[in-house]
Amino acid sequence: MKRLAAALLVTAVMAAGPARAEGELFIYNWTDYTSPELIQKFEKETGIKVTVDTYDSNETLLAKLKSGSAGYDIVIVSSDFVEIFAKEGLIAKVDAPSLPGYANLDPRWTRPAWDPQNAYTIPWNWGTTSYSINTKEYTGPADSLKTLFEPPEELKGKIGMFSSPSEVISLAELYLGMPPCQTDTANMKKVQELLLKQAPFVKVYNSDGIIERQATGETWAHQQWNGAAMRSRLLNPAIKYVYAKEGVVGWMDNVAVPASSKNPDNAKKFLSFLMQPENMALQSNFTKYANAVTGSEKFFEKEMQGAPEMTVPADVKVVFTPACPEEATRLMDRVWTRLKK
Repeated sequence: MKRLAAALLVTAVMAAGPARAEGELFIYNWTDYTSPELIQKFEKETGIKVTVDTYDSNETLLAKLKSGSAGYDIVIVSSDFVEIFAKEGLIAKVDAPSLPGYANLDPRWTRPAWDPQNAYTIPWNWGTTSYSINTKEYTGPADSLKTLFEPPEELKGKIGMFSSPSEVISLAELYLGMPPCQTDTANMKKVQELLLKQAPFVKVYNSDGIIERQATGETWAHQQWNGAAMRSRLLNPAIKYVYAKEGVVGWMDNVAVPASSKNPDNAKKFLSFLMQPENMALQSNFTKYANAVTGSEKFFEKEMQGAPEMTVPADVKVVFTPACPEEATRLMDRVWTRLKK
């Protein structure tokens, strides 16, 4: 399996260590979301020994940093959570515009709404969330989020959903025609009813292992990120990423330095390293997502050129979820708790 091979490579790189000791860097990132080649190159060029741990949701990351026992130097935070982490004092100011390499960023992604001065973050990868379908196993209509949230009987026990409440609920809100971050209790009751009716069809709520579940046919329809869907398709040509007619959820993941970092200088070296086109291309080649570094496309692998998962059709609406207010978060937690009982 490609994932196993990648994991073994990461392990080998971490075990071997750099030729010269220049300190350490501890990265906490989403599962299967760190290019082994990127880490290997950074270690070789800087002599900094890198260790990578993983998590499965922004909520898990938030809880980990709040616990005060994380001990990480780099974390990857989704756009709708950056403001929360900053307000909680969990990430440090890095003044990204002053770092070498910042000029390489596409202006479209600099000074974004979630970090207007790039005081705390630089962009990592960006993409969309919808679902992917196994067109060999399921031959019915798959142009709407209805197939995922109100599936036909033949998909019973074959649906996969993320384990992140914010990501599941934001996609459900989009399907129901609601703006994200609902604070209307009547609307959230509709979201809850939708998810409770869907639940008997769901085989698993898990944001890990989706690529393999889709490729092997364990799930026939799965809430999915576009790049991960491409990786599933490369293993199984029957997998199709659906640009639903209701729209897709857009996101940008961002690199931040925890306030508790013990190696902030090494962390800033990593940020500058990422903003070099040939380096960020290694990350995109691994994850199959677009990035914000101008010129990195020249270093993309051939299979990414013109891939359907990489290009959002002109008529598809992309909705970026903002940082939700506390009231909306409480309602989400309530819905999720009821769903998982």
